[in-house]
Amino acid sequence: MRITELLTKETITLNITSTTKNATISELVNVLDKAGKLSEPKAYEQAVLNREQQSTTGIGDGIAIPHAKTNAVKSPAIAFGRSSQGVDYEAFDGQPSHLFFMIAASEGANNTHLEALSKLSTILMKQEVREKLLAAKTEEDILAIIDQYDEKEEEAEIQGTTAGKILAVTACPTGIAHTYMAADSLKEKAKDMNLSFKVETNGSGGAKNVLTQQEIDEAIAIIVAADKQVEMERFNGKHVIIVPVADGIRKPQELLERALKQDAPVYQANGQTNKEDSGTKERTGFYKHLMNGVSNMLPFVVGGGILIAISFMFGIHAGDPTHETYNRFAEALATIGGGNAFGLMVPVLAGFIALSIADRPGLAPGMVGGFMAAQGGAGFLGGLIAGFLAGYIVLLLKKLLSGMPSSLEGIKPVLLYPVLSIFTVGIIMFFVVNQPVSALTQGISDFLGGLGAGNLVLLGLILGGMMAVDMGGPINKAAFTFGIAMIDAGNFAPHAAVMAGGMVPPLGIALATTLFRNKFTKREREAGITNYIMGASFITEGAIPFAAADPARVIPSIVTGSAVAGALAMFFGNGLRAPHGGAFVIYFVEGNPLLYLVAILAGTIVTALMLGLLKKPVTE
Repeated sequence: MRITELLTKETITLNITSTTKNATISELVNVLDKAGKLSEPKAYEQAVLNREQQSTTGIGDGIAIPHAKTNAVKSPAIAFGRSSQGVDYEAFDGQPSHLFFMIAASEGANNTHLEALSKLSTILMKQEVREKLLAAKTEEDILAIIDQYDEKEEEAEIQGTTAGKILAVTACPTGIAHTYMAADSLKEKAKDMNLSFKVETNGSGGAKNVLTQQEIDEAIAIIVAADKQVEMERFNGKHVIIVPVADGIRKPQELLERALKQDAPVYQANGQTNKEDSGTKERTGFYKHLMNGVSNMLPFVVGGGILIAISFMFGIHAGDPTHETYNRFAEALATIGGGNAFGLMVPVLAGFIALSIADRPGLAPGMVGGFMAAQGGAGFLGGLIAGFLAGYIVLLLKKLLSGMPSSLEGIKPVLLYPVLSIFTVGIIMFFVVNQPVSALTQGISDFLGGLGAGNLVLLGLILGGMMAVDMGGPINKAAFTFGIAMIDAGNFAPHAAVMAGGMVPPLGIALATTLFRNKFTKREREAGITNYIMGASFITEGAIPFAAADPARVIPSIVTGSAVAGALAMFFGNGLRAPHGGAFVIYFVEGNPLLYLVAILAGTIVTALMLGLLKKPVTE
């Protein structure tokens, strides 16, 4: 299909009068609407604005390509607008935009439409095209210029002088413009540098020019310029540069030079990728999906938990309208924090686990499954199950429906995936998961509630120690996740031990650098001051640089101190509804806040003294 079948005289305006980004978008939407291309102009405009929130479509060099793929489009079309004065469109290069191509793709757009739309993106990368469009006098001139360059798309593979190929994968959320512009930018620069190069595009019409396993095995390095999930397992053991799709458009030479030097971490498909300039490792697989859910859930938990804690300042029952200590404001805080923010905790956890596994089609069934878990008493554990269940059910549906005709591709994300996945997840949660998991959750809560003082101390010892073993790693997160699960189940003691144990490592190290200055370098002493703040803020990761430099002495010291703090917190009968906040939420600790502070100080002192004894003096 020719681009000029989508870009017509009726969808061209040579004089954009708007001076702001949003007004320019509205003006171009109006052009499409007048041409009869939109069924719901307001809905389409909102879809374009939503796309802009992900990242600007002002790609630089005076060009902006606002676009959206939605059922608000009656028939696929392109609108062109030109502004002589320029518009501040938040472009990558910070310069005003003069040429605007608004792409309207319908949900049911076939591959020929999508290929024409994507081809436009690559044409606009040519400087001579941009210059001619700026100088064009009439709508016919615009169409003639586009038609002149609307030729067969160039090959994705270039043969250069390098012994091995550099490979690339480009992908953006919509898969219409940025995907192909990044591919073209990299391809053109590789040609200029005389490199052997091939690029795979993950666009709306599916993956094109797919990299073969032999090509991957023989590659020097791989560039992944993507703002959405792409298949990464195939790159196991290769140097992989992972950047946003915008870098593929704006920084092709820098990326290709890095690839030539193999200046990139080695991707490990077993769940770890070495990250540049970092002693940590980025996890993938189960851990990655779980942490995606937990990290997105935390704002709800932290905000809700602290608001609930603040409501107790008016009295422990002040939020209850039937109690004599009732306070209207306390009820509002409890309702906002407990009934709303906390109520969203499990659905958000499940939704974002599923999103990590299956991309956007996983979000809806994940959240529905999580909501059913929360309402059915299965709680946090049920939410975990719902998230993974929803994610893998959507992946299964994608495989089962992969053989459908391409003309029906558009109904998958808006009809088939949500209906089939929500139904399947809902049925499994209703009939299989909720009842037994609810019983298990209640059993755990009853068991913890019935533990004697000695057993509670042992539990606190274990949870506190776990927080210091890997300082933000999977063991630390396992303890933290257990603490949140217990908050959800109404048992607040375990998380008091978790937070105390998590605060001790940086605080203990900071105190050691103050008391035993001759045991630390000047740089470590300076970092120790920062650790006071990090420890008080419950940021255990502040201990990592010290542990990495001297693990044999630091890790035993912080684990011992954290275990002592966790055990004492449980022994003193402390509970904590706020899952984060460190020293800033100690006032809201259940039981005696002063004794909770004593537990943290005791662990801090134990860690500092052990470091002072174990470490040897340094000579600077």
